[in-house]
Amino acid sequence: MILAGDVGGTKTNLALMRPGGEGAVAESVAERTYASRDHAGLAEVVAHFLAEVGRPDDGIDAACFGIAGPVVDQRVTTPNLPWVIEAGELSKQIDVPEVVLLNDLEATGWGIATLGPEQLVALNDVEAHIGSNGALIAAGTGLGEALLMRPQQGAKHVHDFRPVAGEGGHCDFGPRDELEIGLLRFLKERYDRVSYERVISGPGLYNIYQYLRERGEHGHEPPELRAAIEQDDPSAAVSRAALVDGIKLARATLELFVELYGAEAGNVALTVMALGGVYIGGGIAPKLRDVLCDGHFMRGFTAKGRFAAMTKRMPVYLILEPKTALLGAARRAELALGVTL
Repeated sequence: MILAGDVGGTKTNLALMRPGGEGAVAESVAERTYASRDHAGLAEVVAHFLAEVGRPDDGIDAACFGIAGPVVDQRVTTPNLPWVIEAGELSKQIDVPEVVLLNDLEATGWGIATLGPEQLVALNDVEAHIGSNGALIAAGTGLGEALLMRPQQGAKHVHDFRPVAGEGGHCDFGPRDELEIGLLRFLKERYDRVSYERVISGPGLYNIYQYLRERGEHGHEPPELRAAIEQDDPSAAVSRAALVDGIKLARATLELFVELYGAEAGNVALTVMALGGVYIGGGIAPKLRDVLCDGHFMRGFTAKGRFAAMTKRMPVYLILEPKTALLGAARRAELALGVTL
């Protein structure tokens, strides 16, 4: 039996799974979701989980956790929680002989191979090149990025990759035109440094909204939207105003957000020559599916001057499956057991 986890600043998803073996997806036996901040550390969450679902009679052979934060030498200090997680110590605490820690985007990258056609939406009509690498980008509370390298022994199918974690979301924001230069200036008044995460994330969406509101070119902010922003998560309120109420200012915000998202996805794709596929993960993208698919994302993605033709040869997929990171953690735990993937 294996234990898989997707650990975020807000919630932690855990699952006991039965290894699937070569070419098969691990089978979930029990799953639970916990509020991360209600626990002193990951070991406490795991103990809570096993107390609820029961530890398997034959024990747990391996565990893998995808964690929001940079993992170095199998150790991570979580940026949004007061937790320090070290694989060797955690192994002793939860009584599991093999424990692997991954960055959450790395876990998502491992999970891509488990996805079927119904769990992906193609944003363009391009065939993936099975011999080429891929890229992964995911906006949520922050902006995660990962490179997707092909296995040395060769990929078994088009979505088969070996992910490499990165922190590209913290690279400097590069505006492309006068509107975006104005956005950079607007954000420089608030932050010492402006990274892509300041614009392509949940908080980033609201940053864009405030900038466009100040410019005043897309109409005034309706009183009901102002009230919703004050009472709710601001980015969620703006998204709802755009998608449900059709408010012009909110709609302009989403369109610029999505085009910037596409532009940075194109940057990552060119970095690794992602002819094998570019994948959009995270919690925001599925909620903005209609806007992502209406051309704004691909406009930003392909606006690469002399390399526009190259980006048009890269297939782009939206990930719909919310458990991709959990499935990826299970897949990496299987590898730790010597299972051929």
